Amino acid sequence: MLFPAWSVLALSLLAPGAVAQSAAPAAAPTKTLTMADAVLMRGLLPKNLSGLAFAPGTTTVVWVRGEGDKEEMVTADAAAKDDQQDRAVLSKAAFRQALTDAGAADAKALGFGAAQWHSATVLAVNSGSALYHLDLKTGKATRQTAWPADAENVDADPTHTRVAYTSGHNLFVSAPGADNVAVTQEANVAIVNGQAAHRSEFGITKGTFWSPSGQRLAYYRMDQTMVTDYPLMDIGPLPATGKAIKYPMAGGKSHHVTVGVYNLAAKSTVFLQTGEPAEQYLTNISWAPDEQTIYVAIVNRGQNEMKLNAYDAATGAFRRTLFEEKDARYTEPDHELTFVPKKPEQFIWQSRRDGFRHLYLYDTSGKLVRQLTKGPWEVTDLLGFGNTNQTVVYGGTADSPLERHTYAVALGGGGEPRKLTQGTGTHATQLSDDGRWLLDNFTSTVTPRIIRTIEVATAKPRRLLLRADAPTAAYRLGEMKIGTLKAADGQTDLYYRLITPPGYDPQKKYPAVVYVYGGPHVQLVTDSWMGGGNLWMQLMAQKGYVVFTLDSRGSGNRGLAFEQATFRKLGTEEMADQLRGVDFLKSLPYVDAARLGAHGWSFGGFMTTTLLTRTPANTFKAGVAGGPVIDWKYYEVMYTERYMDTPQENPDGYRTASLLNYVPNLKNKLLMIHGTVDDVVVWQQSLAYVKKCVDEGVQLDYFVYPGHPHNVRGKDRVHLMQKVTEYFDANL
Repeated sequence: MLFPAWSVLALSLLAPGAVAQSAAPAAAPTKTLTMADAVLMRGLLPKNLSGLAFAPGTTTVVWVRGEGDKEEMVTADAAAKDDQQDRAVLSKAAFRQALTDAGAADAKALGFGAAQWHSATVLAVNSGSALYHLDLKTGKATRQTAWPADAENVDADPTHTRVAYTSGHNLFVSAPGADNVAVTQEANVAIVNGQAAHRSEFGITKGTFWSPSGQRLAYYRMDQTMVTDYPLMDIGPLPATGKAIKYPMAGGKSHHVTVGVYNLAAKSTVFLQTGEPAEQYLTNISWAPDEQTIYVAIVNRGQNEMKLNAYDAATGAFRRTLFEEKDARYTEPDHELTFVPKKPEQFIWQSRRDGFRHLYLYDTSGKLVRQLTKGPWEVTDLLGFGNTNQTVVYGGTADSPLERHTYAVALGGGGEPRKLTQGTGTHATQLSDDGRWLLDNFTSTVTPRIIRTIEVATAKPRRLLLRADAPTAAYRLGEMKIGTLKAADGQTDLYYRLITPPGYDPQKKYPAVVYVYGGPHVQLVTDSWMGGGNLWMQLMAQKGYVVFTLDSRGSGNRGLAFEQATFRKLGTEEMADQLRGVDFLKSLPYVDAARLGAHGWSFGGFMTTTLLTRTPANTFKAGVAGGPVIDWKYYEVMYTERYMDTPQENPDGYRTASLLNYVPNLKNKLLMIHGTVDDVVVWQQSLAYVKKCVDEGVQLDYFVYPGHPHNVRGKDRVHLMQKVTEYFDANL
């Protein structure tokens, strides 16, 4: 899965909005950002409430108050109107002491972030390589089970008493009284168990799936023996050593996946009879509430057909296909089934079959009961059920693609959806288990953060938990505006974010940097704090740059037609839309059209290189492309073939998109950057570009980050962004 660097590192705050600008502080700000400020953002993010959640099965709100060793866990009822009912239930010192008394060796270094809720009064805590329960009533902790220190993919069951984990390529289970039971004993290291399959596409984030009671465990078994080894080089040792990974490239052999179901009591495994062909995608694995059935959305390798199949959890036998979905271009299921509480025969399925992601109510025979949501907008989150399970509560973009609001709609049909959140911007919400209350974490371009409780029945806010001040009030920031342009098709609205230098003189000419992504699943411009941008962009504005971002066709949360406009021709329509943004920039009297730069990472690195070499000469004077896809036939099967088909099926599309074919067009300055152990966009991508430049006699600036994967993290990221900034300073 490709993501822009800022998104992956959570350095941009999500939120949507219409035309807006940054809030102006009362006193004239004087401070300027350092690179460490801009990248690490210590103390410069709006204040938040750590650990904010509802205690399970209650309307009790829980969060962490205080700082450092003085932190304490605090509770209050969602209906409380003020802070008089706030109650400290556990100090960090007591938390650590309880775990130390229970034998946790590393408890003195733990924070509340290591805890999850087991029940309304018991915390489940991972400490070192063991799982503990901490009773808030007694203040005592008890050890449940443990696992080896080198275990990976540790996954607790719904009861928080058992864990599944991987060691090497095999899967193990630990439970009270039965630690470290081997579920698999594969000798071949190319057969991997219990890890995320299909390169983490289709919403896949893990490789183990516990049944509701924790008595059974479904897991991926991924046979990669047919996939070619791909070398990564570790330069730490002397001499350097090679590490082989399995990396299926577009058009080549893909791995074969099956789903095992392990019965903890019987210590036996059955495999779901998912059938042939072996090259298919087993996605959205879901347990029925009674644990008798497992549902799997099976997608063909061409990704234009999906079958939702039911299997017997005890025998693995195929039961039935509930329904199928087909699309001439591609179908991409990425959400598991959500069963209606107390109605185990009904579930909600999320689909874009009508062009936008919406909710569909089905019964387990495969009969469509009704479509619950509809319209030219996207459902973004399914939060749960309200009004004693008579309504479904969800997040979506019905008000604006830039905004996120929470709504409720009747499961029984009839009536319009009811909006539960107020205030233009982005609302990230949590629903209490009984469906009566929401926790609303709200930001916008003018609101740093407001957190409050909302009563679902009335949609009225009740308790204000936090109103954050602007953390950058003392800094001289540029003015930020969000607006719309028409796409290259002349019809589609595109949203942009424009940041101008603080106190800029409209009579002067300023260089401009276009920060670009443009790929699927990502939206850069939102009505949130900083408009979805980040402080590096504001640092650039302080240095005298105009900073511009446009979400072109192909990017996320705008519906299927918007995304599929780029099908089989990645880079072409996105480039055409970005050039509309360039035309807009050139129309601004204070932008120097001769000093435009472009910067992006991953898909954005691909687009940066595209903009430097496939647009009219001298459109961009300089660019910085990080971790770029250069030729899509070097990228992974699942992602690439969804958007491009195979190289054999679409040779013209691959040829047009391959940036190796445009190297002679590189007339201006381009800096390409790559991590040497990138297992997402492999290093070969940019190295092939370097080789082509040498062959063609074209000069290219190039920099690597040894030992870094697809993104450069930690203190080295300060170095990276300094490198990017200095390159634009030197060339713009």
